[in-house]
Amino acid sequence: MTDSSWGAPPQSGYWGPTERGPVQGAAPAGPAYDAPVAQQTRPLPIVPDGSEYGGDQDGDRGAARPSGPLFGDETSHPVPHPVPSPTRGHPQSHTHPQSHHQSPAQNLSQNPEPMPDAPQPAPAPAPQKKSAGRDLSAAIGVGVGLGVVIIASLFVYKAVFVGVVAIAVVVGLWELTSRLQERKGIKAPLVPLAVGGAAMVVAGYARGVEGAWVAMALTALAVLVWRMTEPPEGYLKDVTAGVFAAFYVPFLATFVALMLTADDGPWRVLTFLLLTVVSDTGAYAVGWRFGKHKLAPRISPGKTREGLLGAVLFAMVAGALCMQFLIDGGSWWQGLLLGLAVAASATLGDLGESMIKRDLGIKDMGTLLPGHGGIMDRLDSLLPTAPVVWLLMVVFVGSA
Repeated sequence: MTDSSWGAPPQSGYWGPTERGPVQGAAPAGPAYDAPVAQQTRPLPIVPDGSEYGGDQDGDRGAARPSGPLFGDETSHPVPHPVPSPTRGHPQSHTHPQSHHQSPAQNLSQNPEPMPDAPQPAPAPAPQKKSAGRDLSAAIGVGVGLGVVIIASLFVYKAVFVGVVAIAVVVGLWELTSRLQERKGIKAPLVPLAVGGAAMVVAGYARGVEGAWVAMALTALAVLVWRMTEPPEGYLKDVTAGVFAAFYVPFLATFVALMLTADDGPWRVLTFLLLTVVSDTGAYAVGWRFGKHKLAPRISPGKTREGLLGAVLFAMVAGALCMQFLIDGGSWWQGLLLGLAVAASATLGDLGESMIKRDLGIKDMGTLLPGHGGIMDRLDSLLPTAPVVWLLMVVFVGSA
């Protein structure tokens, strides 16, 4: 408790200015305080100090309880000396005659005024609507355009579709090797990767599984030899990244060409594309609307468990319909299993590329496709799904 609460001010300016206002202990100026103080003051009983903001002080921090002959209105109207209460800090109530003038401290206690510079609470932010995070109109337009090119080349002439796959592989390799060099300083040789990747897709279509494996081995060997033309520093990481890129992009894409070799090959490829797209769409739609529980927050914070359930449901329904009506000798229950496998592989492929991009510190692999990012951002779920669909198709209906 401050001394001013008991009406015994110290010397003027003793404590100096504080955050509570004017100098504590100095008698306020004004006619109510002009009465002689030295002739009427008398010693006050010593009361032990209490907590500064405890119960023995007024509720208002800035106003002390006026007492003693210090105040001018008490000089003309004598008031009996207050009797201390038996309980420390709670004096007994007395009756004071109504004074004609109120002290500034009493006015402040009865009518507190707000501080002029008091900070006002910040307004609550307005609720924001969920955003898809991309330009949906551009994404839909690009998706429709790619679909038209793929469908036209798939059903008009198979070799044209193989060329489309080879071009996508070369562009994907360019994006991947460029990001590796920019972000990690890894120089995976692009020339042998591009030539070997395109040859891998063509060999898979022309010579089957054996042709794909031979082309993969020759591409890895070409990467090792090509890198020898440069200084040895970083050789191991460069060739390791090159062999990884050869397996990740062109070798997995070769299974699309393998599906195409069957008599109903275009329908198998169409089923593969439809199931992957439907799985991604179901995951996006359900996750955006109902997603609350994160699936893998360290890898991809946007993916939820509800979105995964949506992917499984959509893919299984689409798989049952496709196997029943598009594939020769297929059955709806086979489509349910196929859809479940596609949802799992597509999700894992998406998470795998998200892990790569998180390690590289980038959001997209490229900017070639407005609303989608790069080619690799569209191949992320297609590439690991291709061998899964090819294998299950062979198991369910054969390879012919």
